Amino acid sequence: MSEQSSVKVALAQINATVGDLAGNSARIVDAARRAFAQGARLVLTPELGLCGYPPEDLLLRPAFMQACADALADCARALADLPGLFVVVGHPHQFGDRGDVRSNSVSVPQRYNAASVLSEGRVLATYCKRELPNYQVFDERRYFASGRDAGQGAVVIEVQGLKFGLNICEDAWFDEPGTLARAAGADVLCVLNASPFHLGKLAEREERMAQTARALRMPLLYAHLAGAQDEVVFDGASFALDAEGAVTARAAMFEEALMLLDVSTVTATGEVAPTPSIEAQAWAALVVGVRDYVDKNGFPGVIIGLSGGIDSALVLAIAVDALGADRVRTVMMPSPYTADISWIDARDMAQRLGVRYDEISIVPMFEDFKRSLATEFAGRAEDATEENIQARIRGTLLMALSNKFGSIVLTTGNKSEMATGYCTLYGDMAGGFAVIKDVAKTLVYRLAAWKNAQGREIIPERIITRAPSAELRPDQKDQDSLPPYEVLDAILSRYMEFDQGIDEIVAAGFAAADVERVTKLIKINEYKRRQSPVGIRITHRAFGRDWRYPITSKFRA
Repeated sequence: MSEQSSVKVALAQINATVGDLAGNSARIVDAARRAFAQGARLVLTPELGLCGYPPEDLLLRPAFMQACADALADCARALADLPGLFVVVGHPHQFGDRGDVRSNSVSVPQRYNAASVLSEGRVLATYCKRELPNYQVFDERRYFASGRDAGQGAVVIEVQGLKFGLNICEDAWFDEPGTLARAAGADVLCVLNASPFHLGKLAEREERMAQTARALRMPLLYAHLAGAQDEVVFDGASFALDAEGAVTARAAMFEEALMLLDVSTVTATGEVAPTPSIEAQAWAALVVGVRDYVDKNGFPGVIIGLSGGIDSALVLAIAVDALGADRVRTVMMPSPYTADISWIDARDMAQRLGVRYDEISIVPMFEDFKRSLATEFAGRAEDATEENIQARIRGTLLMALSNKFGSIVLTTGNKSEMATGYCTLYGDMAGGFAVIKDVAKTLVYRLAAWKNAQGREIIPERIITRAPSAELRPDQKDQDSLPPYEVLDAILSRYMEFDQGIDEIVAAGFAAADVERVTKLIKINEYKRRQSPVGIRITHRAFGRDWRYPITSKFRA
């Protein structure tokens, strides 16, 4: 094909919902029709876009696999009237009824993470992913076999004289799949993706794909998923690279998009959306995470325990951006130790955002608990027991309101607290979704400042500048029980996110006592985290599906 000739290609950056086969198919068909009307003759959709990602153990159900096969056939038929259009759809696939033999000699069908080429009502070809990630949040070897096991090589399709090779996500991080496509005659490499977001991932992703494009000496098209599924967020930002690895097009982050490209043997051109700041990316990820979790699960709204502190203020601001003020309710539950300024700041925050605000004092209930336990506790001083009782009263009230009105409780604990156990099981941990579970306290402050800098002060300045406190005993401050957050978060990042050992962290200049204290707290509080709500992942390692540590363990380093 002449280098001057080009083919119009569309990257359909959709927000798929796991298990919503009809809805996802409708999104794909709609995107394909719009792309066709604009002159596109090849449409790329995200990895497993037909069923949503990750489908997890749904893949183990024969009924689900059959439903996916039926949905693919329906999708092909729905596009039959678009002559000359090729649509690449990501879906789970299995060949026939025969399978591999696994544990207990039980024969099960062999499943593949696949991409099929649909055109004029038919499935022309199916490519099966070769490289299966099994790290961080990925668990693909539990569900899929490699395309190598199917004896499959490259899949290359020709569109208006230009040849496009197919890869799926992890394939493009390795040499072999792209090299096979090149050897089979591909002029352009197409990569279908469902790559979960974490801070810094976009730059990492584009740089690695640039290396692949340069090595293969061909343009690379990267079609990515948008939206959120449980813990993980998909940031979109689908892109195109020329044969030199330069970014020549990029879709917006964290939203659905249909990006049109003019593709030749040397380049792929389109609009280049700017890359937002790290704070803007984190904020958008949290907003999308809340919106999709609440909406995809059918909750009418959310309830937040508003304390007058920065964590609950941040969660409230995120929730309003995600859902609108009319779907957010706040409840202030003062204790005997709640400072007047906490009342004032909580009311101010709620008023600024226009959300419903109620106050329910926990003082009478707390006194009732103490009276009921007076005989049992006789002769013993008040300690964390009484602090936890207050937190659990609040948790009970919030869950009662959730049960009665159907709205989900958003918890407000941050990553620093979850790491060290500075939270109360069945108390402030009670709820359905942990919005800032993967946001360290230092990042909480950065995000609050960033939000206020966007044109209007949403979070009262005093909430940001006050020393944080749980207000469960007189004159309590977080730093009475924990190292300074700058120190705590740095140790947490090194130990939990980057797997550095205790001695290595001390050698980096941190006080041995602080390192021992923080790492011990991380280990002894695993039992709490196992019982915490699911929460949004924004770092490359979050407490959740990519942190699987034993509760019972004597290992120190």
